[in-house]
Amino acid sequence: MNNNQAFHQLSFYTLAQPRDYFIHQHCVDAYAAQMADKSTKPIAIVFGLVGLYLYLEKDYTGREVQLFHMKMAKHKLQWPIISLPENKGAITVKDVLAATSDTEKDTKIKQWCKAVWDAFADNRSIIIQLVDSYQ
Repeated sequence: MNNNQAFHQLSFYTLAQPRDYFIHQHCVDAYAAQMADKSTKPIAIVFGLVGLYLYLEKDYTGREVQLFHMKMAKHKLQWPIISLPENKGAITVKDVLAATSDTEKDTKIKQWCKAVWDAFADNRSIIIQLVDSYQ
């Protein structure tokens, strides 16, 4: 199974969860940032990193992150240049799928998000400055 197939399979799980929390958004953001390369549109990378920042450092729910993304899309700015790290996190979507229970999957999703966010640490101040410009 490739990463894309694994992400789709994880999406079946996250989108089926009857929670207001909307954990799916965190998976979208982690996957977007982790899979980014030189051909990825800057908006995808920026939105992914903004979502990870808001989730991990500001305790936003997935729904709150989604609403923030909508605000950003409505008031477009010049997206900052993000430096792509060589290693974008040791935990991947496949590791999340390997979890056997829902609780374990949810825990692994947070660990995945943190691994990706930590990998992009050199861009942290850029993301914070961008988020602050929308508040």
